[in-house]
Amino acid sequence: MIENYFIAGTDSCVGKTYVTCALLRSLCEQGINVMGFKPVACGDRTEARDIRNAVGQPTYKLESINPIYLRTLAEPIMAAEMERKPIEKSSIVQAYEQLTAVHSTVLVDGCGPWETPLAPGFSMADVAAEFGLPVILVVNNRPGAAGLSKLTIEAIQKRGLVCKGIILNHIGEEWSTASVTNSRVISELTGVPVIAELIHGQDYIDAVEILS
Repeated sequence: MIENYFIAGTDSCVGKTYVTCALLRSLCEQGINVMGFKPVACGDRTEARDIRNAVGQPTYKLESINPIYLRTLAEPIMAAEMERKPIEKSSIVQAYEQLTAVHSTVLVDGCGPWETPLAPGFSMADVAAEFGLPVILVVNNRPGAAGLSKLTIEAIQKRGLVCKGIILNHIGEEWSTASVTNSRVISELTGVPVIAELIHGQDYIDAVEILS
């Protein structure tokens, strides 16, 4: 049985939703009743639409997948303040519980880096801690990735959560020595296995194999 997972990233624009959608497509192909969950989105709902398309349900209510949507492209805490729509943990938890009631597996796609602020004293890390899910960390496979991975994993562990694996996502087309060697360096530095590497443009991943 595939667990629910929290998909985190070392930074913004590392490909969390891209990886989440690849995992969702793979799980759907295996006949698993899966859904993605994007608790908070700012600017637009492209990522929520990508999630519902990945599971082959283009008419699924966006509000169910993405309960907190802010039009302002900024840190969620500022977007919420500017739009006078405070982000409340209870709304996120309720939406998550509604999804888990009808889907056997839910992949939670985090917003921004691990400690992205959502409200005063409340961050995306608090959401992950509330759910208590094992974490998959998405890392942009570039120079500097090892240090960012170590810092993020330490922060995850301080929350009492387990980082089950790292997925290296090669966003750029060009390769560097760091891109080739990051898998070994990060695994040895953090003690967390690299469970998959996506080359540039790769949109398929064997989710059952790496998440089981």
